[in-house]
Amino acid sequence: MELDPWHGIDEEGPVFGDAFPPRAGEILRQVLDGTSAGVGVLDPQLRYAYVNPTLARMNGVPAEEHVGRTIAELLPGIDAREDVLWQVLADGIPREVTSSGHTRAGSDRERRYWHGAYHRLEDNGKTIGLVGIVLEVTDSREQQRDLERARARLAMMDRAATMIGTTLDMATTCEELVQFLVPDLADIATVEIIPSDLDTDVRPAPRGVLRMRRAAMAAPDGLMDRVRAFGAPGEHVDYQPGSAIPRCLASGRPIRENLATDAAISRSAPNPERIDAYRALGYHSALVVPLSARGEPVGTVSMIRTGDSPAFSDEDVVAAQDLAGRAAISLDNARRYTREHHIALELQRALLSGPSLPHSGMEIASRYRPSGSSALVGGDWFDSMRLPGGRTLLVIGDVMGHGVAAAVDMSHYSAMLRVVAAEGLPPHLILERMDLLMARVASERPASCLLALADPDQGVCTYSSAGHLPPAVLGADGAIRLLQVPAGPPLGTGFGGYTSVTGPCGPGRTLLLYTDGLVERRGEDIDDSLTRFSGLRLPGGAPLDDVLDLLLAQLVDEDVEDDVAVLAARFLPRRP
Repeated sequence: MELDPWHGIDEEGPVFGDAFPPRAGEILRQVLDGTSAGVGVLDPQLRYAYVNPTLARMNGVPAEEHVGRTIAELLPGIDAREDVLWQVLADGIPREVTSSGHTRAGSDRERRYWHGAYHRLEDNGKTIGLVGIVLEVTDSREQQRDLERARARLAMMDRAATMIGTTLDMATTCEELVQFLVPDLADIATVEIIPSDLDTDVRPAPRGVLRMRRAAMAAPDGLMDRVRAFGAPGEHVDYQPGSAIPRCLASGRPIRENLATDAAISRSAPNPERIDAYRALGYHSALVVPLSARGEPVGTVSMIRTGDSPAFSDEDVVAAQDLAGRAAISLDNARRYTREHHIALELQRALLSGPSLPHSGMEIASRYRPSGSSALVGGDWFDSMRLPGGRTLLVIGDVMGHGVAAAVDMSHYSAMLRVVAAEGLPPHLILERMDLLMARVASERPASCLLALADPDQGVCTYSSAGHLPPAVLGADGAIRLLQVPAGPPLGTGFGGYTSVTGPCGPGRTLLLYTDGLVERRGEDIDDSLTRFSGLRLPGGAPLDDVLDLLLAQLVDEDVEDDVAVLAARFLPRRP
């Protein structure tokens, strides 16, 4: 058998036995052409008979120019260890060998290394050549440098995971990102955010101009004041067509620019008037990376190097993209949260109007405080309804869950309760009717609710609870006493089983109805929370508005984790 079939592998492929299908040669050619390893066949004189495309690229020589030439003739710059190849031909024992040097393919390495495995080819006991499989490897020093760079990059990503996106606040996340970038990756860093539909105070941008909101900025102390002159956090910055940030957003790819000339600065800057100011600050290299999440752009992060800092490298671009990708997810989550929080809050405020005026024998006051940044708006509500006979029904409730859905469900509960209460039923039967009605609506969330039916003429209040915290009475002496009211299941469960209790509630006493956000704290048992609440001292004879303000000041932090609703009612002395 001759080696001509290997020469003509593009036509027929090598010869196979009967065990292989007729097109086995074509299949083998596809495998050899597609592999990332270099494959070559040498004849008994160690002349090339075939090379695959990968080996041709490694050697920097077209495949057809290999045929009929030895390795030494073709690549004199390589120590190919032909002595080992002759041994494989002689004894048929496969061997592996490492060779080094330079091929005709360009490389920035001082020396290239290849690891090859060689096997003797035989046909009916006759040696017809060798096949070699070759992979290029880097030297140990370069491998070590690559490993160290990879470890440093992973360590940076680990630090970023704990330092960027710690809250659902966009401003905080943007600030965390720029503080992380300076000074490790940049001398100056800014984050620009695409204005949202909640930015109602943004004036229209001129035609063709991109207007972005600067969300954060970081720079060394010596540069910060001068950099802020280009746009402080919270301000909107206009970018001319073709400048770096619009191009970055349009392409969705990083923009790296060398700002060595005035023309380059003029093209990259938001407007060309900044050339002198940028030069004074020593700007020479810029990198703009898009912030995008779920396929939608959020904004950009811009990095500047000044003075003696080196220009941005390819590794810097990759690292910046990784950081931007992590930050963009956090920013998108914060943006979605902010939008939903805003919608839910506006909806709740619209639905949660102040309670209606009671009968003349009592006065009421209320407070509502939405949750802070750690939770969504909830479904808290309160109300008061004037009923026949001088009675007033006081209501406070809390729909389970948070967000827009909870606020909508709250409106349903509030409206339905007004309809049911108008029938003149006692409090526990109002809750029974509400529970049955809301249980039939599968989409409604359960809700706790507390009713207090005040009768000034009789000097009593009748209470009934659907899984709500107990009411409290503030006496004239300033002490707070919790009332024992049996709590049935929440509304909407369909279990029923509510009871009413009646107690005195004459002049000089202030009735307090509240939601759990007033007293509950993370990690604290609810009994301890109620004990802390009842241990407060408030001016029992002060105006109701003052009482509620003092109550909130003592119990509620600025960044409260849940909504707070409080309804206060006081019987007035009877007129003679």
